[in-house]
Amino acid sequence: MLFPRVFRRLVAALLPDWAVSRPAVLVLGSLLCSSLAQAQDLRLPTQKPGLEAAPLQTRQLAQDRPPTDTARVFSLQDLADLVYANHPVVKQAALLSDDARSQVQQARGGFDPKLGSGFDRKIFGGTDYYNNWANELKVPIWPGGIDLKVGYDRMVGTYVNPEYRTPQKGLAVAGLSVPLGQGLLIDERRSTLRQARILVDAAEAERVKQINEVWLQAAQDYWNWYYTYQQMLLIQEGIALAETRFRGTSRRAQLGDQAPIDSVEAQITVQDRQVQFEQLGVELQNARLLLSNHLWNKDGQPVELPAYAVPQTPPLTPLDSAGYEQLLDFATNRHPTLLKLDAKIRQLGVEERYRRELLKPTINVSGYLLSRGDFYRPEVPAYYDFGRDNYKVGVDFAFPLFLRKERGKLWQTRLKVQDASLEQQNSRRVITNQVGAKYNTLKAYERQLAVQAQAIANQRILLAAESQKFELGESTIFLINARETKLIDLRLKQESMRASYEKALAELYYYAGTRTLRAE
Repeated sequence: MLFPRVFRRLVAALLPDWAVSRPAVLVLGSLLCSSLAQAQDLRLPTQKPGLEAAPLQTRQLAQDRPPTDTARVFSLQDLADLVYANHPVVKQAALLSDDARSQVQQARGGFDPKLGSGFDRKIFGGTDYYNNWANELKVPIWPGGIDLKVGYDRMVGTYVNPEYRTPQKGLAVAGLSVPLGQGLLIDERRSTLRQARILVDAAEAERVKQINEVWLQAAQDYWNWYYTYQQMLLIQEGIALAETRFRGTSRRAQLGDQAPIDSVEAQITVQDRQVQFEQLGVELQNARLLLSNHLWNKDGQPVELPAYAVPQTPPLTPLDSAGYEQLLDFATNRHPTLLKLDAKIRQLGVEERYRRELLKPTINVSGYLLSRGDFYRPEVPAYYDFGRDNYKVGVDFAFPLFLRKERGKLWQTRLKVQDASLEQQNSRRVITNQVGAKYNTLKAYERQLAVQAQAIANQRILLAAESQKFELGESTIFLINARETKLIDLRLKQESMRASYEKALAELYYYAGTRTLRAE
């Protein structure tokens, strides 16, 4: 008997100190063979009629594929069209420019011609005390702060002050009022109008800035929706693969070709991915709701993203050094924040000039030619008509001795100019660094995506090799599940980096003060 001899040698080799006899070896060997036979009988199930062996799932996770139904794709450009056309904040930002233009129109009102008229008459006890009728047309002229004045006065009666008494036909007046000191170079009216015009540029910069903020948030919400959607697809496909593997493993266990515990391992993988799928379903709904915050129709009513809509594939357009230089130049010269600060500095410059003008004395010279009220009649004597012998002149002078109020206002304005200049200097530096940092982040994502694609390709090779080893009986279902789970994780990380790349690109444009590479 060969087996007792072999078994006896094996026992002697393992237990040299034991005295093993031939009968003992035979008894121990027969017991061991009986136990092995019983174990094999318990492990083998009864084959069901018509049950055939099923191979394990050899199909791997699918490669990247764009949506087949393009009609369901809600692209980033579709989102941009809706946001720019209907978003309430975008419409609200447009009101800033309109408000600034309305202020310009108000400032121009300081140069509107003004027509005035007043009439007073008193009769008492049969006496005509006075009959006063005054009319004036005052036309401000832009250069020099000059006011053109044309008037007609008729002031007659028993008790009219002789200083104001006019002929019975009235008195016509035409002349100018010219400031020779304060107000000659700039006055309050011209200062207000110039500052209002500068405010239009500031309002336009603020409008662009607010629209950029809205678009940045919309783009980020869009790519968050994309990433959640891709997670759903990958986990859903992972569930299908795990279920197929579970069915194959269960059938093999029923045939006795595989340990029943492997089917439990496969089922746990299915259940784990199902839990992930349920959680992602809630996250996808929330991502749709957040994206719907930016969707409005032309009537100003909020709309929701349809459930059948799918996101586009990320373009992953690389930004070269020339594009980066273009963005950097735009950021340092045309960024809305810098334009707004530049407008503020120019506005304060006008204010400073006006405050310096107030340090001058007030010297107003006025001169008017006079004529009788019916000057248009040809029979009016020459000595009553407009001429150098019929005139009225006046000079007004005023000057505060200490100028404390004016000097304090000028000092305060200069401090504001200095503060705005320093803020602009710091903002330009911060903006430049932000653009550079986001560009570096973008380039890092490009390199990471290239490495990630190689890692996914290598992981596919490992998974295929592990499946072949399992078919040859040299691997386990645990290792196959581990390899496949790692592949899914790598694909999820790849989609996360793609979404992060697009968000970083949107942030780069935002920090540069624009929404696209084209100058706006």
